[in-house]
Amino acid sequence: MPSIFDALPGIEVSVDSIAGGLDQMWAGAAADGRPSPPTDDAKATQVNFVLHLGLRTDAGDAVHQFETAVRFSRSHPCRVVVLCPLKEDSEEAQMRAKVYGECSVGKEAEDTRCCEFVMLSYPRSARTYLENQVSVCLSTELPLYYWAHRFSDAARLADYRYLLTTAKRVLIDGATAPADALGYPWPRPENVRDLAFARLLPVRHTIGQFLSRYPVDALSRGLRSITLAHGSEVFAEARVLLKWVKDRIGDCGATGEACELTQPGDIAPGAFALAFAYGDKRFFTWNADLASGHAGLEADLGTGRTAMPASVALLPPESALSEAMFF
Repeated sequence: MPSIFDALPGIEVSVDSIAGGLDQMWAGAAADGRPSPPTDDAKATQVNFVLHLGLRTDAGDAVHQFETAVRFSRSHPCRVVVLCPLKEDSEEAQMRAKVYGECSVGKEAEDTRCCEFVMLSYPRSARTYLENQVSVCLSTELPLYYWAHRFSDAARLADYRYLLTTAKRVLIDGATAPADALGYPWPRPENVRDLAFARLLPVRHTIGQFLSRYPVDALSRGLRSITLAHGSEVFAEARVLLKWVKDRIGDCGATGEACELTQPGDIAPGAFALAFAYGDKRFFTWNADLASGHAGLEADLGTGRTAMPASVALLPPESALSEAMFF
């Protein structure tokens, strides 16, 4: 089984010559006729991005997240540093580095954008030198974004306080983060974003636009309960969606309603069923299944029954990264 560092693409270089390794990589690409930066402007970056692959990341998952970062960098040019910690039983005692780059062409041939990646493999004994090495790889003039993926427990992140306190956004994914991440005392909690919430942007738009046609009093008056049933594959999304719904209905003046998250045995793995129950005949429901892409909204909030078919999908991973970072 290859390590996550070995599974990632790139050219291995010495840790103390990463900048030179990037230059040689592009020179080799140009000599071979492969796409390379036509000018220094093609390598202009907008942000620094650190992808930290936790100890629960396997080789296949590492490649998948790396490819997500590559797709993100095509829309948002950035210098990406991928951190690959070694397991404690590893016999490697030194840091290793790889460099990777690719160029993409925009709508016009002159619009070429190139991304650069630095992968760092490190044993726990080298942890004290890691932040210095990361800072060398990044531009000091650009904001830093930090994505902690599949870390084993939140307490381990305390070792990376520089990244947690310097980053403009700290990204986690409720679908893969340990349970203690939700209650972890983040140094700057206002900067933490959950990718599970970001993925739900199209869902939030659909539900919000449908309900926005009703007066706030019709939504909040006499509301007894909000129930969200979900399938086995969307627990993280259901958890944050229910909180969003509760917060938004609270903005409309509702108070004291019961909120319940359930996982019935007969619901499809990627399905949702949201329901508002009132003290009279009013109701609202939203049912959706990610597998089919179909959804439906139905309500009678005092002005007659209305039903509307809709589509349902989550944001692609690279779009969710953009949503969580910048909004």
